[in-house]
Amino acid sequence: MIAWQKARELAKAVYLVATKGELSRDFGFRDQIRRSAVSVMANLAEGFERGRRTEFHQFISIAKSSCAELRSHLYLALDIGYLDQETFTRLHAMTEELSRILGGLRASVEKQKG
Repeated sequence: MIAWQKARELAKAVYLVATKGELSRDFGFRDQIRRSAVSVMANLAEGFERGRRTEFHQFISIAKSSCAELRSHLYLALDIGYLDQETFTRLHAMTEELSRILGGLRASVEKQKG
């Protein structure tokens, strides 16, 4: 599934960024930003594995929400100097792309629910 693959790439990128600089020393924020990134791919996997369209749709929605949460954390990390503009722009673009993919997947699954 393309959405899960993109979510995996995003989670890896966030984990790598969170091992450097001030972000790596802010344990609470670092863990929260990582959890939101991991949540996207985990919810896609869990929803898919349940095998029912209605549940998959619900878990895609949760994954999309986690992607928005991550994007919000990225803004804060930029604002407080934990991320430079280039890193922020790259990660933000990844969340935007993934969010669009998840929206399309959710719409597709919605059509198949009936």
